[in-house]
Amino acid sequence: MNDHYLKKLDRVTAILTQLQSRPLVRAQDLAEKFEVSIRTIYRDIKTLENAGIPIVGEAGSGYSLMDGYRLPPVMFTKEEVLSFITAEKLMQKFSHQSLGIHYQSAMGKVRSVLRYSDKDMIQNVEKQIDVFNYHAPTETEVIKNVLPTILESIAEKRQLIIEYRDINSEISTRTIEAVGVFFEFNCWYIMAFCTLRNDFRQFRVDRILKISKTFQSFSQEYGKIDDYRRKTAKNPTRVKLLVNKEVMMYLTNSKKYYGLVEEEETEQGVLLTFETEWSHDGFPRWLLTFADYATILEPEILKVKLNEILTKISNRHQ
Repeated sequence: MNDHYLKKLDRVTAILTQLQSRPLVRAQDLAEKFEVSIRTIYRDIKTLENAGIPIVGEAGSGYSLMDGYRLPPVMFTKEEVLSFITAEKLMQKFSHQSLGIHYQSAMGKVRSVLRYSDKDMIQNVEKQIDVFNYHAPTETEVIKNVLPTILESIAEKRQLIIEYRDINSEISTRTIEAVGVFFEFNCWYIMAFCTLRNDFRQFRVDRILKISKTFQSFSQEYGKIDDYRRKTAKNPTRVKLLVNKEVMMYLTNSKKYYGLVEEEETEQGVLLTFETEWSHDGFPRWLLTFADYATILEPEILKVKLNEILTKISNRHQ
């Protein structure tokens, strides 16, 4: 089968999905979506009709499937339908572009098997759901399918070769064995074993310039991603804080990012133990956001650094 017929088969299948997921579809909209002429869409519709798909054409309006036609016969509850549309909103905000495209395609297939009453419910509800207070980082030159490529390598246990630009804009080529991926503070990361450093490293996905999957198998077996995130800190400093209980709810996500290893509730407050490599800058600046509700137990150098920052702030704003 040549490329022309493969493209036609993919397009005809996608048109059927569109017809199943929407009450009415215009030929003009299909032509624009698939970047073909309207005449080509007419021929595709005819192909579906010849295959026994009951398509109803409304003059001046568009095409729809005969009411009651379902393929495949999957039924969802209203609660499940609402959970899908909520998850779709989250994916639109938080997913990497390379995953978002595939998720939209998957959601189109889910919509295609819904009852018309559920499709109407989605149209009424989806504009009433949004995710605020999130600003995605600007991505220039996004590599197509970068996260799917990484996930495939994990599933197949195959090494990846990446061209990577670090925080100092230095570019290097690395061979890595990806343990997993995670999303944190507006960025996607790979946790991987780097064969160049012979150690575990984190790589920001938006700093990957090139990526390719090899036929080389992993050199070892890996466990859960969280087991390795703790191993990436270089010469960590042990920090102990006593924090008032009423502010703990605001530290739920950030405390783990800054190296939380132990949490114990006491009569005086919550004792937090960290192992962090940012004790000289990043950690004290984060601590400033709730310093009036916390007491530094150790190390003493953290108290000195925090006071230095506070003195600078005071002098600047006198």
